[in-house]
Amino acid sequence: IKRFHQFCELRKNIRGSNKYLIVGIDIAKEKHHAFFGTPNGKTLWRRLIFTNDLVGYQKLIDQVTTLMAQHKLPEVVFGLEPTSNYHKPIAHWLTIQGYLLVLVGGKAVKDNRELIDGRWDKNDTKDSANVADLIGQGKCLFYESPASHILELRSLLSIRRQLSKEAHRLRMRIRNGLLTKYFPELDRLWGSCTRENLAIVRCYLDPRKISETEFDLFVRHVTTTDRGIRQTDRLRKIYEAAQRSIGLPVDATAVYEGQMLVERLEATNKDLEQIMAQIKAICQQLPAYTLLLTIPGFGPYIAALVLSMLANPLRFQSRKQVIRLAGLDLNASRSGKTSQHSVPVISKKGNAELRYGLYQAALIASYHDDSFRQIYHRMIEKRHGERGIKTKARIKLAAKMIVIAWTMLKNSEPFDRSRLLTQSVHLR
Repeated sequence: IKRFHQFCELRKNIRGSNKYLIVGIDIAKEKHHAFFGTPNGKTLWRRLIFTNDLVGYQKLIDQVTTLMAQHKLPEVVFGLEPTSNYHKPIAHWLTIQGYLLVLVGGKAVKDNRELIDGRWDKNDTKDSANVADLIGQGKCLFYESPASHILELRSLLSIRRQLSKEAHRLRMRIRNGLLTKYFPELDRLWGSCTRENLAIVRCYLDPRKISETEFDLFVRHVTTTDRGIRQTDRLRKIYEAAQRSIGLPVDATAVYEGQMLVERLEATNKDLEQIMAQIKAICQQLPAYTLLLTIPGFGPYIAALVLSMLANPLRFQSRKQVIRLAGLDLNASRSGKTSQHSVPVISKKGNAELRYGLYQAALIASYHDDSFRQIYHRMIEKRHGERGIKTKARIKLAAKMIVIAWTMLKNSEPFDRSRLLTQSVHLR
């Protein structure tokens, strides 16, 4: 909280100030470039190259101390542009040393580059000066340093996101790389029975092999549990499709590739289950997680995702900031138009994963929870013919959900259905 107040004070007073030394840092993998200047645009030291280790960091601080004493500047602020994971060691070190650190957005850096001298030329020295120039204008972001359990939760969610992408990539390789060539009828009947599909790809990629096998034996080979008539009917359709398949002849290489992809996908799915188990283990130790689970539509993953993004709810000063975090804030081009003729759309400038998760929560709640379903139908009342109105209503519900979650965490209170229904809802 103290660092956040310092940041707010910096944003408020840095323009034209005579007390700040601004250190703009261009981040690289092995060596960083630093620029030293003032909010008035005065250059104090044009370039300092220091290594990405403790010796280099101390070299940076020695230069800062010298310039502060030489020019009688009582305050220093460090700024950098987030670059992959390269910025995290120096950002962490500066923070634990007690220095004020801010970030600048990549879009702002790109737009401001041409404004400095009317050129788009890019190099490390100019990039560090660009960062310092943006800080001098107050166009910077707060560097969040959350608690260790939030950092661990974010790391696990990042691993889960990577594994989900890998699982999707493997599924597409199986369906688009193998089935469309050798068994296209199975691709059309893929459905949601993942285990059965993978068993067929592993053992019966060649539809001719299915046609040579008795149906009851085929069912026993590809199933582990009996799920009734629907399961049997689906497998019967696959069995019949194999009799008249138009797929190419299957060779030993295709069989090997199918078995390899299935094994990788099953291993990835197992890793996903283990990651979710670790996420739950961490979250169950946090009271805030239990509060979020009381919101309709919030399951273990959505609650963990929202908790990791909001972290300390007191750092948000208004609901608008919370909505912007997910990129659900409305923007419209009104230049030369009246408000009636401008169509607002969500900005999509926030966290895409959070935005998608909130939309899925809103979708579930609008179907299965009476209170949210009532609000949803109130939104679309007399507007059923409007194109995309259902999606707009659920996006509005998603924005409402993130505000509800923020309020609950800030006040340490569970979800109150009565307060939800008493609030008026408007959809633009």
